Amino acid sequence: MDHSVLLLLAEDEPLIALSLEVALQEAGFTILHVLSAEDAIRAVDESHGSLSGVITDIKFGGSLDGWAVARHARERVAGVPVVYMSGDSAHDHTVQGVPDSIMLQKPFAPAQLITAIATLLNAAHAHQAPPTLPVIQIEPKPTPT
Repeated sequence: MDHSVLLLLAEDEPLIALSLEVALQEAGFTILHVLSAEDAIRAVDESHGSLSGVITDIKFGGSLDGWAVARHARERVAGVPVVYMSGDSAHDHTVQGVPDSIMLQKPFAPAQLITAIATLLNAAHAHQAPPTLPVIQIEPKPTPT
């Protein structure tokens, strides 16, 4: 993976966050780790131009949750890949989750997270429209008379 692939990791449990951050970095991703939904939303606003994906827990203890983080990220970066992580909210994914996202039920292996985010990143990359090329008008050469 290219080091320019910046992922937002929103996880409030330090040991889980550290384990995931190390695994994702070893897989070649650059990680921006935050501890709350509010911090995640701020991070999305500040880095949306370079943000490649969002990995978020659901419950943080504050007024906002991971569902709100993902919706906000999608408002700022259309189609940004989203992976949710939860110990007890997986059943709400079909109603609360953003389209084309993945839910991982805790506990899971870090390799499952890497596979999930890589799958979404590859799918997003495959659906990008090719860059439009400028149209160059060539005037015909006047014929000698």
